[in-house]
Formats: sequence, structure tokens, C-alpha cells
Amino acid sequence: MKFVCLTLLLVSGITDSRSEQYEVVGPADPVFAVAGEDVILPCSVKPNISVVDMRVEWFRLDLKDSLVHLYDDHEDRNTGQIQSYRGRTKLNHQELQRGKASLKLSTVQDSDEGRYKCLIQSKSWYDDATVDVRIEVIGSPPVITVDGFDRSGGLHLHCESEGWYPEPDLEWLDSEGVSLSSETTETIRNTDRFSVKHTVTVYDSNDKIHCRVKLRHHMLETLIKTTNNIFNFWRTSVILISVIVVLIVIAGILITVFTHKKRVSAELKRVSTELKRIQQYAVDVTLDPDTANPKLILSDDGKQVRDGDIRQKLPDKPERFDTCPCVLGKEGFSSGRFYFEVQVKGKTKWDLGVVRESINRKGVITVTPSNGCWTVALRNENEYKACASPSVSLCVRVKPQRVGVFVDYEEGLLSFYDVESSSHLYSFTDQSFTGKLYPYFCPCFNDGGKNSTPLIITPVNYNK
Repeated sequence: MKFVCLTLLLVSGITDSRSEQYEVVGPADPVFAVAGEDVILPCSVKPNISVVDMRVEWFRLDLKDSLVHLYDDHEDRNTGQIQSYRGRTKLNHQELQRGKASLKLSTVQDSDEGRYKCLIQSKSWYDDATVDVRIEVIGSPPVITVDGFDRSGGLHLHCESEGWYPEPDLEWLDSEGVSLSSETTETIRNTDRFSVKHTVTVYDSNDKIHCRVKLRHHMLETLIKTTNNIFNFWRTSVILISVIVVLIVIAGILITVFTHKKRVSAELKRVSTELKRIQQYAVDVTLDPDTANPKLILSDDGKQVRDGDIRQKLPDKPERFDTCPCVLGKEGFSSGRFYFEVQVKGKTKWDLGVVRESINRKGVITVTPSNGCWTVALRNENEYKACASPSVSLCVRVKPQRVGVFVDYEEGLLSFYDVESSSHLYSFTDQSFTGKLYPYFCPCFNDGGKNSTPLIITPVNYNK
């Protein structure tokens, strides 16, 4: 019995000692594969022994469902294989007899990148090796485009290539193979692809410029010949384009000026026609001295008014303005249409328009439609505004010398015109007039003689 046990121990020791002599080996460096092509993942037993009767299993170390390929009991058993590897893996059964269990992976995909384990196992022995697979995607051939000249005569070239993985290197070379420095570099990553774009400026008119994109063992290259014809063509093009741009700008300015003049001319014609139409509603307006502020001086004919600086002793009637330098026309209007004109030449300030009969005559007046006042005004010699809520600044082409005021009572319309230039100044529309409306005149204060010129009610020259 002791002899039998000793014999078994000796056999077991011999077997263990022999199994320790075998090793599964793989590549020391990563295996690089190009997307779309086939690749061999090396795996073998050293020293070489047949693995036909052994189990060979390839699986991914970085995936949960990791089986890539399984050989067992003399046949491939890939029912549990990762879906993306179906139909793309193959073991050469003849090579198994020589101890080689390398796996062929067809039509490589981006997702194939990762760490693989090659496991070989017999009934009494097993070992494994790791294979690191790196996937490369070759992008599009580089495209060189010409982007004109700079001021010093250098030719700008752009080179662009896209669809690479991992990020490639792009370089410019001259005809001697000397590297040229890129002035601008741009790398864009879209999902799992890289696009590269570099710019260079060349000054030699007879040279071959290469744009080369490299990725480890792969390279794509494009060249352009910078001949005199290219330089001359681009210089001529730049001159022609510059001339064309200048001509276009000049033409644009001329068209704009012509269109503007045409539009202004049409507007002037329209306003002139409109003004002639409403001048037929002219009324004879005379100033009412009983409403005039005591500082105002009225002409004997009741057609002119100015500020006299000195407060006169006049009866304090209810209808008289006691604070604001204002005066109303004698006659009020409660229906129909009426029109009058006032000369404002030489003045730095004034207010003109119409007011409701019930307007407050005492104290400071806020001149707005809500308070029964519809006026336009001049301040600081050249600041024109409509006294609305809020006030509206008016843009005038020329300084009005004579202002026309037109009211259409039933339409709720009050319009102001520059009579001499036949231009429209402003209109209050959709107003609700109630009671009588009176012409309103405010020459404003004398301002030390700067605003001493009177407002003058002028006759209307109506020509059909």
C-alpha cells in the first residue's frame, strides 16, 4: 500500500513539474488595427504543443458580457458570444495543432478597442495572456484651399482633413521636405472622430507645398504647386474684387441717395397737395387781449404777440393767463375744420396749437392732451417736440419759418405743417374734442432779448 501511494505522488509531481514548463504568451506591445480591415490577435503556447484537445477562450476584460470566442471539445461554441462579434471571429483549427490559438477578427469596428484575454486550459493545466487592441480610423485625404494673399504678398493656404481616430498629426512640408510652421491650428472632436485644420503662409512662387496627415503607420498627403500663375491670378483677383467692391459700394450709395431723394420728392409732393387742400379751410384769427398774460404785448391789429418783460396792470379776469405767457384767439370752434398760419421766424422758443375753452388759466399749466392742450413747441433754438404724453421729439429737415395748424373737429385730428418747405411736422389723431377749441399762442419769455421776436398770425396764401 505504501508503494502505491509513493508511486502516485511521484507521478503527480512529474505531471505538475511538466505543466509548469508551458506558458501562454501574447504580444508585448498593443496590437493596432484599422477600422474596416481584419486583424490577428496573437496567442500561443510555449513551447509549442497541440491545444486541439484543450479549451480556448477569448474574452474582453473591460466588458460585462465578455465572451468573444470559445473553442471547446474540438469545436467552436459561440452561443454566448457578444452580439457585435457574431460572424467576425475565427480560430484556425490547423494552427491549434502547433500550439497557436491566435484569433482573427474581421471588419474591425471602433467598439473592438479594448483589452482581451486569451485563456488556454487542459484538464490539468491552464494559463492566459492579455492582448491590448487599439483601433485606428483613417480619415479623409487632406484638402488644400487657397485663402488669398496678405499685405506682404504671402499666399494663405488652409489644409483640412476629417474623420480620424485617434487624433492625427498634420504638418506642412516644402519641396525639400523641410517642415513649415503652422500659423493657426484647430482640432475638433465630433463624437469619436477628429478633424484637423492648419494654416500656413508661403512666399515662394515656385514651390511644391505638401500637407501631410499621419497616424502611427498610416499617412495621407496632398500637395499644391505655388506657381507664378497662382500668385498672379490671386493678385489680379484681389485687385478685381477690390475694384468690384468699391463699385458696388458706390452704386449702393448712389441708389440709396436716389431712392431717398425720390421718396422725399414724393412725400413733399403729397404733403404739398394735402396742404393746398386744407388751406381752403383758412380762418381769420385775431388775438383776444382779455386772455393775454400781463407781460405780453399785442399789436393793435391783434395779429402779433411778444413778451415785454414788464408786467402790465390789467384786470385779473377769469379768462386771463396769470403765470404762463400765453394768449388765445378770440373765436372758438366747436365743429367742422379750420386752419391758420403763424410766422415763427427769428424765435428761439414758442408753443402753438389749440386748447379747450375750459383750460386752466391760473398758475402753471401742464400742456398735454389730457389737460385740453394740443401743441407743438420749440426749445433751445433747434429742439422741436410735440407736447404729447410723453413728449415726442420731432426731426425737421429745415428750421420752420411759418407753421400751419389744421383741425378737423369731427375726425379728432390736429396736424402741424412747415408751410414753406411743404412738410408735415406732427399730427394728433383719434382725439376726442369736446366744447370749443381756441387757437393757442405762447411766444415764451423774452430771455434777455434773445427771444424778443413776436409770433405773427399771417394771411394764408391759398392757391387752387
